[in-house]
Amino acid sequence: MRLVSRVVAGLNEEPLDFAYRRISVDNQFKETFHSHRGTEILLIHQGSGTMIVNNVSYDIRPGMLCIFQPYQLHHLKLDYSDHQSFERSLATFEPTMFASYFEKWPALQAFYNYINTSILPSPCIYGVEETHEMVTLFQSMQQRLSSLSEAEQLEEISLFLVQLFRSLKPLWQKQQVQLKPFRTRKNHHVEQMLGWIEQHYTKPFHLDEMAKELHLSTYHLSHTFKETVGISITEYIATRRTHQALLLLTTTDKPIALIAEEIGITNCSYFCKFFKSRMGATPHQYRKRWTKQ
Repeated sequence: MRLVSRVVAGLNEEPLDFAYRRISVDNQFKETFHSHRGTEILLIHQGSGTMIVNNVSYDIRPGMLCIFQPYQLHHLKLDYSDHQSFERSLATFEPTMFASYFEKWPALQAFYNYINTSILPSPCIYGVEETHEMVTLFQSMQQRLSSLSEAEQLEEISLFLVQLFRSLKPLWQKQQVQLKPFRTRKNHHVEQMLGWIEQHYTKPFHLDEMAKELHLSTYHLSHTFKETVGISITEYIATRRTHQALLLLTTTDKPIALIAEEIGITNCSYFCKFFKSRMGATPHQYRKRWTKQ
């Protein structure tokens, strides 16, 4: 089961975006910064590279489990050198759709709500062994999915998520206190750049201004960002603005002209063209389509 979009991976009519041991090789997996309307649980079996979430870099390695909350921008830059592959299992779901299934287990329900709605100290834990029951849960769900009728899907997905969070809870509690982000000097510079953009993306962008405030040359700024993140600074700013526009369109009743101003675009007509070029629909069409789901 798989759903795709450019910036926000929506859930539309599917209750679960699921994959078990999906493999990418030779740059097949070309991610840009993106987010989901639902929560994504990502378990990495093989692969290396850098993950950026909340403007912090993390080392990608086997046995890494990551949780991306709704509308949380994240990015994976993978290393395919020496014939490396990227193998992962994932489950993306709308938390509110399954909240009622946790009501019989108050402690587990509290953990479920915490993971989906609280500010997490880190999105990742490391050291999940291939023999861990969580891997088995993904495998058994993969085997069941193909034979499920449409009527059975919601129940099976609910049972899968209850078991998944029950398995995740002790791992999370044990390792969160031990986790430290992986940083190199280059990644530290990129974190500074992302932090600066987060503070200024609602204003007109000037590379010279950014370079001056970060005490870096414009060349070093552009080159390091593109090399580490995989996209240019201007493309990232466009992505960040689109992401914020999506959030405001789907969670508020603010007028479209006001949303345009709040993401740094003063011309409403230009904002509509900008948004449509990235999302395939005008802001009004997207909001109308989303409210019908």
